[in-house]
Amino acid sequence: MGPGFIMAAVVLGAGSITTSTKIGATLGYDFFWVILIAAISMAVYMNISTRFGVLQSQSILGVIAKKYGRWFSVIIGISSFLAALSFQFGNNLGVGMGMEALTGINAKLWPFLFTPLAIILIFYTKNLYKTLEKLMMFMVMIMILTFIINLIFIKPDLISMAAGFVPSTFPIDNFSQLAAIVGTTFVLNGALYQSYLIQSKGWKLEDKEKGIRDSNFGVFLLAIMSVLIIATAAATLKPLGITVNSAADMAKQLEMLLGSYAKYIFAFGFISAAFSSLIVNAVIGGGLLSDGLGMGKSMDEKIPKTFTIIILIAGMSIAVYVSSDIGSSVYSLILAQASSILAVPLIAIGLLLIANRKDVMGKYKNTPFQNILAIIGFVLICFLVYIMYIKLIGYFTNTNP
Repeated sequence: MGPGFIMAAVVLGAGSITTSTKIGATLGYDFFWVILIAAISMAVYMNISTRFGVLQSQSILGVIAKKYGRWFSVIIGISSFLAALSFQFGNNLGVGMGMEALTGINAKLWPFLFTPLAIILIFYTKNLYKTLEKLMMFMVMIMILTFIINLIFIKPDLISMAAGFVPSTFPIDNFSQLAAIVGTTFVLNGALYQSYLIQSKGWKLEDKEKGIRDSNFGVFLLAIMSVLIIATAAATLKPLGITVNSAADMAKQLEMLLGSYAKYIFAFGFISAAFSSLIVNAVIGGGLLSDGLGMGKSMDEKIPKTFTIIILIAGMSIAVYVSSDIGSSVYSLILAQASSILAVPLIAIGLLLIANRKDVMGKYKNTPFQNILAIIGFVLICFLVYIMYIKLIGYFTNTNP
Protein backbone atom coordinates (compact mmCIF):
# COMPACT_ATOMS: atom_id res chain seq x y z
CA MET A 1 0.00 0.00 0.00
CA GLY A 2 1.05 3.60 -0.46
CA PRO A 3 0.09 5.66 -3.52
CA GLY A 4 -3.55 4.58 -3.22
CA PHE A 5 -3.77 6.11 0.25
CA ILE A 6 -2.31 9.39 -0.98
CA MET A 7 -4.86 9.52 -3.79
CA ALA A 8 -7.69 8.66 -1.40
CA ALA A 9 -6.58 11.39 0.99
CA VAL A 10 -6.43 14.10 -1.66
CA VAL A 11 -9.95 13.28 -2.83
CA LEU A 12 -11.35 12.75 0.68
CA GLY A 13 -11.20 16.42 1.48
CA ALA A 14 -13.63 18.90 2.93
CA GLY A 15 -15.57 19.12 -0.31
CA SER A 16 -16.24 15.39 -0.53
CA ILE A 17 -17.34 15.23 3.12
CA THR A 18 -19.59 18.27 2.67
CA THR A 19 -21.08 17.02 -0.58
CA SER A 20 -21.74 13.53 0.78
CA THR A 21 -23.32 14.93 3.93
CA LYS A 22 -25.53 17.31 1.95
CA ILE A 23 -26.71 14.52 -0.36
CA GLY A 24 -27.47 12.20 2.55
CA ALA A 25 -29.36 14.91 4.43
CA THR A 26 -31.47 15.93 1.43
CA LEU A 27 -31.70 12.91 -0.89
CA GLY A 28 -31.08 9.96 1.43
CA TYR A 29 -29.72 6.70 0.05
CA ASP A 30 -31.18 7.02 -3.47
CA PHE A 31 -27.98 7.82 -5.34
CA PHE A 32 -25.43 5.26 -4.24
CA TRP A 33 -25.54 4.04 -7.86
CA VAL A 34 -23.93 7.30 -8.96
CA ILE A 35 -20.98 6.64 -6.63
CA LEU A 36 -20.69 3.07 -7.96
CA ILE A 37 -20.47 4.23 -11.60
CA ALA A 38 -18.00 6.99 -10.71
CA ALA A 39 -15.83 4.56 -8.69
CA ILE A 40 -15.69 2.00 -11.52
CA SER A 41 -14.73 4.75 -13.97
CA MET A 42 -12.05 6.02 -11.59
CA ALA A 43 -10.64 2.51 -11.12
CA VAL A 44 -10.35 2.02 -14.89
CA TYR A 45 -8.28 5.19 -15.36
CA MET A 46 -6.25 4.61 -12.19
CA ASN A 47 -5.30 1.17 -13.51
CA ILE A 48 -4.17 2.67 -16.82
CA SER A 49 -1.97 5.11 -14.94
CA THR A 50 -0.63 2.38 -12.65
CA ARG A 51 0.31 0.11 -15.55
CA PHE A 52 2.14 2.99 -17.19
CA GLY A 53 3.94 3.86 -13.93
CA VAL A 54 5.43 0.39 -13.45
CA LEU A 55 6.35 0.01 -17.14
CA GLN A 56 8.02 3.35 -17.84
CA SER A 57 10.69 5.51 -16.22
CA GLN A 58 9.56 8.53 -18.26
CA SER A 59 6.60 10.54 -17.06
CA ILE A 60 3.25 10.05 -18.77
CA LEU A 61 3.06 13.69 -19.91
CA GLY A 62 6.63 13.41 -21.20
CA VAL A 63 5.59 10.44 -23.34
CA ILE A 64 2.44 12.24 -24.52
CA ALA A 65 4.61 15.21 -25.56
CA LYS A 66 6.95 12.89 -27.47
CA LYS A 67 4.20 10.93 -29.23
CA TYR A 68 1.63 13.67 -29.88
CA GLY A 69 3.47 16.96 -29.47
CA ARG A 70 4.27 19.28 -26.59
CA TRP A 71 1.06 21.26 -27.24
CA PHE A 72 -1.02 18.29 -26.08
CA SER A 73 0.90 17.81 -22.83
CA VAL A 74 0.70 21.56 -22.19
CA ILE A 75 -3.10 21.53 -22.57
CA ILE A 76 -3.41 18.50 -20.27
CA GLY A 77 -1.09 20.16 -17.74
CA ILE A 78 -3.19 23.31 -17.76
CA SER A 79 -6.43 21.28 -17.52
CA SER A 80 -5.01 19.38 -14.54
CA PHE A 81 -3.98 22.63 -12.90
CA LEU A 82 -7.48 24.09 -13.31
CA ALA A 83 -9.13 20.93 -11.99
CA ALA A 84 -6.83 21.01 -8.95
CA LEU A 85 -7.61 24.70 -8.47
CA SER A 86 -11.33 23.89 -8.28
CA PHE A 87 -10.62 21.51 -5.40
CA GLN A 88 -8.13 23.87 -3.86
CA PHE A 89 -10.44 26.72 -2.98
CA GLY A 90 -12.85 24.10 -1.60
CA ASN A 91 -10.11 22.82 0.70
CA ASN A 92 -9.44 26.35 1.92
CA LEU A 93 -13.14 26.83 2.63
CA GLY A 94 -13.13 23.53 4.53
CA VAL A 95 -10.22 24.55 6.74
CA GLY A 96 -12.01 27.82 7.50
CA MET A 97 -15.34 26.14 8.27
CA GLY A 98 -13.71 23.65 10.62
CA MET A 99 -11.72 26.29 12.48
CA GLU A 100 -14.77 28.55 12.78
CA ALA A 101 -16.69 25.67 14.37
CA LEU A 102 -13.85 25.18 16.87
CA THR A 103 -13.01 28.79 17.68
CA GLY A 104 -15.87 31.00 16.50
CA ILE A 105 -13.38 33.08 14.47
CA ASN A 106 -14.57 33.95 10.95
CA ALA A 107 -13.86 31.14 8.43
CA LYS A 108 -12.44 33.59 5.88
CA LEU A 109 -9.42 34.36 8.06
CA TRP A 110 -8.07 30.83 8.47
CA PRO A 111 -6.76 30.21 4.92
CA PHE A 112 -4.26 33.03 5.60
CA LEU A 113 -2.75 30.82 8.32
CA PHE A 114 -2.98 27.34 6.79
CA THR A 115 -1.70 28.22 3.32
CA PRO A 116 1.67 29.48 4.68
CA LEU A 117 1.87 26.31 6.81
CA ALA A 118 1.43 24.20 3.68
CA ILE A 119 4.09 26.21 1.84
CA ILE A 120 6.56 25.67 4.69
CA LEU A 121 5.86 21.91 4.71
CA ILE A 122 6.36 21.60 0.94
CA PHE A 123 9.59 23.59 0.85
CA TYR A 124 11.26 22.14 3.94
CA THR A 125 10.39 18.44 3.60
CA LYS A 126 13.31 16.55 2.04
CA ASN A 127 11.41 13.49 0.77
CA LEU A 128 7.92 14.81 0.25
CA TYR A 129 6.52 11.51 -1.07
CA LYS A 130 7.38 9.48 2.05
CA THR A 131 6.06 12.20 4.35
CA LEU A 132 2.78 12.43 2.46
CA GLU A 133 2.35 8.66 2.28
CA LYS A 134 2.59 8.22 6.06
CA LEU A 135 0.49 11.27 6.88
CA MET A 136 -2.29 10.43 4.41
CA MET A 137 -2.48 6.77 5.49
CA PHE A 138 -3.10 7.89 9.07
CA MET A 139 -5.67 10.54 8.09
CA VAL A 140 -7.73 8.27 5.84
CA MET A 141 -7.94 5.40 8.32
CA ILE A 142 -9.01 7.69 11.15
CA MET A 143 -11.82 9.16 9.01
CA ILE A 144 -13.09 5.77 7.87
CA LEU A 145 -13.00 4.15 11.32
CA THR A 146 -14.89 7.06 12.87
CA PHE A 147 -17.77 6.82 10.41
CA ILE A 148 -17.90 3.00 10.47
CA ILE A 149 -18.18 2.95 14.27
CA ASN A 150 -20.78 5.69 14.21
CA LEU A 151 -22.81 3.83 11.59
CA ILE A 152 -22.87 0.72 13.80
CA PHE A 153 -24.42 2.79 16.60
CA ILE A 154 -26.94 4.44 14.26
CA LYS A 155 -28.15 1.17 12.65
CA PRO A 156 -29.32 2.54 9.26
CA ASP A 157 -31.95 0.88 7.07
CA LEU A 158 -29.85 -1.70 5.22
CA ILE A 159 -32.61 -2.52 2.72
CA SER A 160 -32.94 1.14 1.72
CA MET A 161 -29.15 1.37 1.46
CA ALA A 162 -29.01 -1.64 -0.88
CA ALA A 163 -31.86 -0.20 -2.99
CA GLY A 164 -29.81 2.98 -3.43
CA PHE A 165 -27.38 1.11 -5.69
CA VAL A 166 -30.17 0.54 -8.24
CA PRO A 167 -30.98 3.56 -10.46
CA SER A 168 -34.57 4.68 -10.00
CA THR A 169 -34.77 8.47 -10.25
CA PHE A 170 -32.63 11.29 -11.62
CA PRO A 171 -33.66 14.68 -10.24
CA ILE A 172 -32.28 17.46 -12.44
CA ASP A 173 -33.02 19.91 -9.60
CA ASN A 174 -30.25 18.28 -7.55
CA PHE A 175 -27.81 17.94 -10.42
CA SER A 176 -25.13 20.16 -8.88
CA GLN A 177 -24.91 17.82 -5.89
CA LEU A 178 -24.79 14.71 -8.07
CA ALA A 179 -22.14 16.27 -10.31
CA ALA A 180 -20.18 17.13 -7.18
CA ILE A 181 -20.25 13.55 -5.89
CA VAL A 182 -19.03 12.31 -9.28
CA GLY A 183 -16.41 15.06 -9.32
CA THR A 184 -15.13 14.02 -5.91
CA THR A 185 -14.90 10.30 -6.83
CA PHE A 186 -13.98 10.32 -10.52
CA VAL A 187 -10.94 12.62 -10.28
CA LEU A 188 -9.03 12.29 -13.54
CA ASN A 189 -6.14 14.59 -12.67
CA GLY A 190 -5.65 12.35 -9.62
CA ALA A 191 -5.80 9.23 -11.77
CA LEU A 192 -3.20 10.76 -14.09
CA TYR A 193 -0.92 11.58 -11.16
CA GLN A 194 -1.10 8.00 -9.90
CA SER A 195 1.65 7.06 -12.37
CA TYR A 196 3.93 9.73 -10.83
CA LEU A 197 3.25 8.38 -7.34
CA ILE A 198 3.98 4.82 -8.51
CA GLN A 199 7.30 6.00 -9.96
CA SER A 200 8.12 7.96 -6.78
CA LYS A 201 7.39 4.80 -4.78
CA GLY A 202 9.92 2.95 -6.94
CA TRP A 203 7.59 0.18 -8.10
CA LYS A 204 8.57 -1.62 -11.32
CA LEU A 205 7.00 -4.22 -13.61
CA GLU A 206 7.34 -6.97 -11.00
CA ASP A 207 5.19 -4.81 -8.72
CA LYS A 208 2.38 -4.43 -11.26
CA GLU A 209 -0.15 -6.60 -9.45
CA LYS A 210 0.68 -4.91 -6.16
CA GLY A 211 0.21 -1.52 -7.83
CA ILE A 212 -3.16 -2.52 -9.31
CA ARG A 213 -4.35 -3.79 -5.92
CA ASP A 214 -3.17 -0.56 -4.30
CA SER A 215 -4.97 1.58 -6.89
CA ASN A 216 -8.20 -0.42 -6.59
CA PHE A 217 -8.02 -0.23 -2.81
CA GLY A 218 -7.59 3.55 -2.98
CA VAL A 219 -10.70 3.85 -5.16
CA PHE A 220 -12.58 1.50 -2.82
CA LEU A 221 -11.68 3.80 0.09
CA LEU A 222 -13.05 6.78 -1.83
CA ALA A 223 -16.32 5.04 -2.61
CA ILE A 224 -16.86 3.47 0.81
CA MET A 225 -16.16 6.77 2.56
CA SER A 226 -18.77 8.55 0.46
CA VAL A 227 -21.28 5.75 1.11
CA LEU A 228 -20.58 5.83 4.86
CA ILE A 229 -21.03 9.60 5.12
CA ILE A 230 -24.19 9.64 2.99
CA ALA A 231 -25.67 6.75 4.99
CA THR A 232 -24.82 8.45 8.29
CA ALA A 233 -26.36 11.75 7.19
CA ALA A 234 -29.44 10.00 5.74
CA ALA A 235 -30.06 8.16 9.00
CA THR A 236 -29.42 11.13 11.31
CA LEU A 237 -29.86 14.50 9.59
CA LYS A 238 -32.59 13.75 7.03
CA PRO A 239 -35.23 12.69 9.62
CA LEU A 240 -34.57 15.95 11.51
CA GLY A 241 -34.89 18.08 8.38
CA ILE A 242 -31.36 19.49 8.76
CA THR A 243 -30.26 20.78 5.35
CA VAL A 244 -26.58 21.38 6.30
CA ASN A 245 -25.30 24.95 6.24
CA SER A 246 -22.20 24.68 8.43
CA ALA A 247 -19.62 22.29 9.88
CA ALA A 248 -21.63 22.29 13.10
CA ASP A 249 -24.65 20.96 11.18
CA MET A 250 -22.51 18.19 9.68
CA ALA A 251 -21.15 17.29 13.12
CA LYS A 252 -24.65 16.40 14.32
CA GLN A 253 -24.42 13.14 12.37
CA LEU A 254 -21.73 11.94 14.81
CA GLU A 255 -23.61 12.79 18.01
CA MET A 256 -24.82 9.19 18.41
CA LEU A 257 -21.22 8.12 18.94
CA LEU A 258 -19.54 11.26 20.27
CA GLY A 259 -22.32 13.06 22.13
CA SER A 260 -21.62 16.67 23.05
CA TYR A 261 -18.03 16.28 21.84
CA ALA A 262 -19.23 15.59 18.26
CA LYS A 263 -18.93 19.20 17.13
CA TYR A 264 -15.31 19.50 18.23
CA ILE A 265 -14.12 16.08 17.12
CA PHE A 266 -15.85 16.40 13.75
CA ALA A 267 -14.36 19.86 13.26
CA PHE A 268 -10.88 18.49 14.00
CA GLY A 269 -11.36 15.67 11.49
CA PHE A 270 -12.82 18.08 8.96
CA ILE A 271 -9.80 20.37 9.29
CA SER A 272 -7.44 17.39 8.94
CA ALA A 273 -9.25 16.20 5.80
CA ALA A 274 -9.19 19.69 4.30
CA PHE A 275 -5.56 20.41 5.14
CA SER A 276 -4.23 17.05 3.95
CA SER A 277 -6.14 17.43 0.68
CA LEU A 278 -5.01 21.06 0.39
CA ILE A 279 -1.35 19.97 0.40
CA VAL A 280 -1.50 16.96 -1.92
CA ASN A 281 -3.95 18.54 -4.35
CA ALA A 282 -1.60 21.50 -4.79
CA VAL A 283 1.32 19.12 -5.41
CA ILE A 284 -0.71 17.33 -8.10
CA GLY A 285 -1.82 20.52 -9.84
CA GLY A 286 1.63 22.09 -9.72
CA GLY A 287 3.46 18.90 -10.69
CA LEU A 288 1.28 18.12 -13.72
CA LEU A 289 1.44 21.70 -14.99
CA SER A 290 5.24 21.71 -14.66
CA ASP A 291 5.64 18.37 -16.41
CA GLY A 292 3.14 19.34 -19.09
CA LEU A 293 5.32 22.35 -19.88
CA GLY A 294 8.44 20.15 -19.84
CA MET A 295 9.89 21.91 -16.78
CA GLY A 296 10.27 19.01 -14.33
CA LYS A 297 8.15 16.19 -12.93
CA SER A 298 9.45 15.34 -9.43
CA MET A 299 7.66 16.78 -6.41
CA ASP A 300 11.12 17.52 -4.99
CA GLU A 301 12.20 19.73 -7.94
CA LYS A 302 12.15 23.52 -7.87
CA ILE A 303 9.73 24.33 -10.72
CA PRO A 304 7.00 21.87 -9.66
CA LYS A 305 7.28 23.28 -6.14
CA THR A 306 6.97 26.83 -7.50
CA PHE A 307 3.77 25.96 -9.38
CA THR A 308 2.53 24.23 -6.23
CA ILE A 309 3.01 27.45 -4.26
CA ILE A 310 1.12 29.37 -6.97
CA ILE A 311 -1.87 27.04 -6.74
CA LEU A 312 -1.84 27.27 -2.94
CA ILE A 313 -1.93 31.08 -3.03
CA ALA A 314 -4.51 31.17 -5.86
CA GLY A 315 -6.74 28.69 -4.05
CA MET A 316 -6.58 30.76 -0.88
CA SER A 317 -7.43 33.98 -2.75
CA ILE A 318 -10.34 32.47 -4.67
CA ALA A 319 -11.74 30.88 -1.50
CA VAL A 320 -11.88 34.22 0.28
CA TYR A 321 -13.51 35.92 -2.71
CA VAL A 322 -16.01 33.17 -3.54
CA SER A 323 -17.17 32.68 0.05
CA SER A 324 -17.78 36.44 0.28
CA ASP A 325 -19.65 36.57 -3.03
CA ILE A 326 -21.86 33.49 -2.67
CA GLY A 327 -22.35 33.77 1.05
CA SER A 328 -22.77 30.10 1.92
CA SER A 329 -19.55 28.14 2.46
CA VAL A 330 -21.43 24.85 2.10
CA TYR A 331 -22.82 25.90 -1.29
CA SER A 332 -19.37 27.15 -2.33
CA LEU A 333 -17.81 23.78 -1.47
CA ILE A 334 -20.40 21.92 -3.54
CA LEU A 335 -19.89 24.33 -6.46
CA ALA A 336 -16.12 23.77 -6.21
CA GLN A 337 -16.51 19.99 -6.34
CA ALA A 338 -18.93 20.14 -9.26
CA SER A 339 -16.90 22.63 -11.31
CA SER A 340 -13.76 20.48 -10.97
CA ILE A 341 -15.07 18.22 -13.74
CA LEU A 342 -15.01 21.01 -16.34
CA ALA A 343 -11.30 20.64 -17.12
CA VAL A 344 -10.90 16.87 -17.22
CA PRO A 345 -12.13 15.42 -20.57
CA LEU A 346 -8.74 16.12 -22.19
CA ILE A 347 -7.02 14.18 -19.40
CA ALA A 348 -9.20 11.16 -20.20
CA ILE A 349 -8.31 11.44 -23.90
CA GLY A 350 -4.58 11.55 -23.09
CA LEU A 351 -4.78 8.50 -20.82
CA LEU A 352 -6.84 6.56 -23.37
CA LEU A 353 -4.44 7.31 -26.22
CA ILE A 354 -1.41 6.16 -24.22
CA ALA A 355 -3.21 3.08 -22.88
CA ASN A 356 -3.81 1.86 -26.44
CA ARG A 357 -0.28 2.35 -27.79
CA LYS A 358 1.58 -0.93 -28.10
CA ASP A 359 4.90 0.88 -28.52
CA VAL A 360 4.39 2.35 -25.03
CA MET A 361 2.37 -0.26 -23.09
CA GLY A 362 3.43 -3.43 -24.95
CA LYS A 363 1.26 -6.40 -24.02
CA TYR A 364 -0.21 -4.39 -21.14
CA LYS A 365 -2.13 -2.02 -23.40
CA ASN A 366 -5.88 -1.76 -22.91
CA THR A 367 -8.09 -4.74 -23.70
CA PRO A 368 -11.37 -4.18 -25.60
CA PHE A 369 -13.30 -4.56 -22.33
CA GLN A 370 -11.10 -1.99 -20.58
CA ASN A 371 -11.67 0.39 -23.50
CA ILE A 372 -15.43 -0.03 -23.25
CA LEU A 373 -15.36 0.82 -19.53
CA ALA A 374 -13.03 3.76 -20.15
CA ILE A 375 -15.26 5.16 -22.90
CA ILE A 376 -18.33 4.86 -20.65
CA GLY A 377 -16.46 6.90 -18.03
CA PHE A 378 -15.45 9.44 -20.66
CA VAL A 379 -19.05 9.84 -21.86
CA LEU A 380 -20.17 10.28 -18.24
CA ILE A 381 -17.65 13.07 -17.71
CA CYS A 382 -18.57 14.80 -20.98
CA PHE A 383 -22.28 14.72 -20.07
CA LEU A 384 -21.61 16.19 -16.64
CA VAL A 385 -19.32 18.84 -18.13
CA TYR A 386 -22.08 19.92 -20.53
CA ILE A 387 -24.72 20.19 -17.79
CA MET A 388 -22.35 21.96 -15.39
CA TYR A 389 -21.35 24.40 -18.13
CA ILE A 390 -25.00 25.34 -18.62
CA LYS A 391 -25.56 25.73 -14.87
CA LEU A 392 -22.44 27.83 -14.33
CA ILE A 393 -23.27 30.09 -17.27
CA GLY A 394 -26.71 30.51 -15.74
CA TYR A 395 -25.23 31.39 -12.36
CA PHE A 396 -22.76 33.96 -13.69
CA THR A 397 -25.40 35.60 -15.87
CA ASN A 398 -27.77 35.78 -12.88
CA THR A 399 -30.36 33.48 -14.45
CA ASN A 400 -31.97 30.41 -12.97
CA PRO A 401 -30.03 27.44 -14.43
